[in-house]
Order: sequence, then structure tokens, then C-alpha cells
Amino acid sequence: MTKPTLLVIQGSNQGARYGIETVSLDIGRGVRNTVRIHDTEVSRHHATLEANEGIYQIVDRNSSNGTFVNGVAVRTRRLHDGDLIQIGRTILLFTEQSASPEMFDASHLVNVIDQGAIDDRSHIIESIDARQERLLGRGLATTSVMQEQTLAHLQVLYRISEEVVRPSMSLEQMLKRILDLTIDAVGADRACLLLSDPQTGQLGPVVYTHRHGVQDTGRMPVSQSIVDVVILDGRGVRTSDAQSDRRFVPGQSILQAGIREAMCVPMKGHFELIGVVYVDITTPAERVLANNGNSQHFEDGLLSLLASIGRQTALAIENSRYQHALIKAERLATMGETIATLSHHIKNILQGIRGGSYLIDMGLNDHNEDVVRKGWDIVEKNQNKIYNLVMDMLTFSKERQPAWEPANANDIVKDIFELMQARAAEKNIQFEAELDPEMPETPFDPEGISRAILNVVTNAFDAIEDVENATVLVQTTFAKDTGNVQILVTDNGHGIPEETLPHIFNAFESTKGARGTGLGLAVSQKIIMEHGGRITVDSKPGSGCRFALTWPGVEEENRSIDGQTQA
Repeated sequence: MTKPTLLVIQGSNQGARYGIETVSLDIGRGVRNTVRIHDTEVSRHHATLEANEGIYQIVDRNSSNGTFVNGVAVRTRRLHDGDLIQIGRTILLFTEQSASPEMFDASHLVNVIDQGAIDDRSHIIESIDARQERLLGRGLATTSVMQEQTLAHLQVLYRISEEVVRPSMSLEQMLKRILDLTIDAVGADRACLLLSDPQTGQLGPVVYTHRHGVQDTGRMPVSQSIVDVVILDGRGVRTSDAQSDRRFVPGQSILQAGIREAMCVPMKGHFELIGVVYVDITTPAERVLANNGNSQHFEDGLLSLLASIGRQTALAIENSRYQHALIKAERLATMGETIATLSHHIKNILQGIRGGSYLIDMGLNDHNEDVVRKGWDIVEKNQNKIYNLVMDMLTFSKERQPAWEPANANDIVKDIFELMQARAAEKNIQFEAELDPEMPETPFDPEGISRAILNVVTNAFDAIEDVENATVLVQTTFAKDTGNVQILVTDNGHGIPEETLPHIFNAFESTKGARGTGLGLAVSQKIIMEHGGRITVDSKPGSGCRFALTWPGVEEENRSIDGQTQA
């Protein structure tokens, strides 16, 4: 059963995830809290999350600024999966259960009826083609003026919705695109977004744009007077004449900026004000005179459209912050697992070095060269383990291009065969190699391929340590019809369990306990993939295992190798 969690989706602790494993979880700014929040608006002992027979509730502890659940101030409130808890400027997501694949398996709930089945009595009575799927794209010419305006506004909102779900955009790019659509829709000259900083609450500009064809005069003057009214009332405002609008006292910033028309609407998320959208029109005096005193005006209904855009934008920003928090939480969890795994392996290696050092020290004190030699062998073996671990980490951690050069795969296998002979003899393993006599020179990275093969061979050695008549066979083949080079590594060990097989190439997935780092096969796969190839595994429990490392030996495109062009 998955334990409930609290995920910080906004605030200085963003991305932190806290598992709820006790019946009482203290939340606050003080150092003694289980969930410590670095937020000046949070009390030292702000709230407590209590659990009782699977029911969870949040209890406010007479905090200075209150505790909110889904935007409502509470003293005590039962929590449900997906509830948002706001404490100060920090927002936490309460998750009662994690989504497992079984939760989304609807195969036992939905019956897809075959076309010829007698139970299928449905008939198509209407259809729509792809061109008509553009929101309300037809029929505008026959509607009234008000309907035309409404449909046009809906079309703008639809286009903004498309931008919000565009996966390739960053948050800043998405907001810029929304503003570009906004100024076209409302006929503004300039627009900007002012967002509230999650840490300080201060409102500041983050995105600015201006209409094509409008001269960009530099910095856009934003009226603090208008912004203050919007934040205070929580509603949008439109001003068409600053001197006649009683809410703005003469001499304030709106007059000093010389703005004739402006609209400002709040960006209200689910439970809090995220910021404001501000648009304006500036009409020079000469243009007003040329138009007989008439200047461009924001039409009726545009304020409602802008308010809807503000709402959509706020929800998009909230969703972006939530996704960012999830990604950050996953990164933190992965980083913690990685550090823990590496620390475990490094600790084991250091223990081996300490054991060897102890024997060397004892041998030196007793003038016993045999003991010194034995201790040095242990140290040297663990030095090799450190070297291999570091090299695997470097290979796996960064993207790299293979160092292409003409080489023969048989030579690589020969070197590995000689390198592993001593270990094979020590472990009583029959180690054999069968080399394709017609193996040609092909372009690949000798050092990378050597490491990929060595990791697989080492993995095979580890898999058969407790097997009678243990055997590892390495074969090389060259397929003339496809031009592929293939290395086969076969052992007669216990095989890989079926449930483990899909995960063997995952980083830090090891079936060898303390002996393995879980990086070897992941590194081998990465190297072979960099060569445009792949690794396949054929294994059945109790019947041994065969790894096939295959990569193209003939380049599909010309590549420069040692100054020569290879076809």
C-alpha cells in the first residue's frame, strides 16, 4: 500500500516530497517540525497533519496567517486526494495514493464490440470533417453582430488553449505567445504580464510584447494606480479617459504616463491571485487631430475577453509550476537514490582497500613479503573496481560521439580474452572465444566497444560463479548481407528471471547485490546505441543467457575517418 505524501508545488521548498508515515506530522517554520517550511509568513508551529485509521486531516495550530485548503480558511479539515494546502506563501499537494498502471487499466470495464456483433445497434447520424473542427469556423457571416463577437472571442480562447498544451514551449515562450494573441484580439498596442513572486509576493513584469507596426518606444509605462485597484478589488478595469475616471486621482501615475486607454485584469488561479494582465493603447495627439478628435477605443466586451484570457493564463502558470514541482521532486528522488547507491558501492570498495592495507601493514611489521603481496593484490583489485566505476559513471553521465576509426572487432575480443583469462582461472570458469575469420576492418570506437563488451563479459562471469562446469563463450560474426558486426556473449548460468528481464538495462538495477553497481549493462547499451546498434537478450531461467551486441559495420552516410572519406 502506497503511503500518502505532501509535495511542495510552490514556495522555497518546491519539489520537496514528504512521506506521511506517522499518525502526526508537524508543519511549520521551526526546526522541530517534520515538514519544515522556509517561509517568513509561516508560524513556527503552524499546523499538524493527523492520521486516524486511514483518514487524514489538517489542523491549524492558531497560526498567524491561517491554514487554507483549496482556497478556504480552515481550523480542521479532512483531506482528500488532490487537495491543495496553502500555508503562508507555500502550497502543498496532498496525494493519498500514487497512480499505478492497474488504476488506468479499463480493459475489464469497457467492451469494444466487433462491427459484426449483433449487440452493436449504433448508427452514424451526423459527422464533422477536420476543417469544421476549427472552433465555430463556419456560419459567422449569417449571425448577428453580437454572436459574431462572441464567436470571435471563443475562437481566441480556443487558440490560447492550443498554445497552453503545446509541449515544446517553455513557460516564458508560452506567455509571450498568449500575449501576442491577446493584443491582436483586443486591438491593443502593447501588453505585459506582471506575476507575483511565490517567495516575496512582490508583483513584477515577466513578459512584454507590442503589436506589429507599432513603434516600440522602449519601456512600457504601467499604471500602478490601475494595478492596485485590480489587486484590491480582484476585478478587471478599463479606463478610456484618465481625467474623468474618479478612481484615479489626478497627478497619479496614469496621468504621468500619458495613457489614454488601458485595461488590466487579474490572473486568478484556483485559490490565489497570480498576477495581472495589462494592455494599453497610446494615441499621439497628431493622430487624434487627423481623425477629427476620434481616437482608437477598446470596444465593449473586450474587458470580459481579457478577463477570460487572464483566467486561462493563470491556470496555465499554475499547471506549469505543478509540473515543475513534480519534475524537481523526481530529480531529487533520483539524485538521492543515485548517491545512496554509489556511496554503498564506494564504501564496499574502501573496505576492501582497508583490508588490503591492513595486510600490507602487518606484513611490513613482520617482514613477511608474502603477506605484503597478498595485501597489495587486494588493494590493486579494488583500485580497478574504482577505475571501472568512475569510467562507467563518466560514460553514462554525458552524451558523447564515438571516436570513429577503422578497427577489427576480433582484435577487441582477443584483448578482452587475454585480460579475463586470469580471473577465469581463479573462478574456475571455462572461457572460450570463437572469432569470425572473415571479420573485416569496420569503423567504430575501439575503446567504447571494448568497454561495452567487457561489461557484458564481466556480467556473465558474475552470473555463473556458483555454477558447475561454468562456461562463457564470446563469438564474433560479420553479416555480409547487412554489413552488421555482432558480438555474442553466452553463459550457462541460471538465466534472468522473467520479471527482471525488462529492467536489466536500467541504471543502478543490479541483481548481484553488493558485487554490482547496476551501471555496467546500462553503459554497454548506451555505447552500442551511440554506434547506431542495439543489444538484445535471450534468456530463460535455468537455461543460461545470451547477449547479442550488434552495430552497423558499414556506414549509411560518408564519415571522415583519419582524414579519409569512408563510404
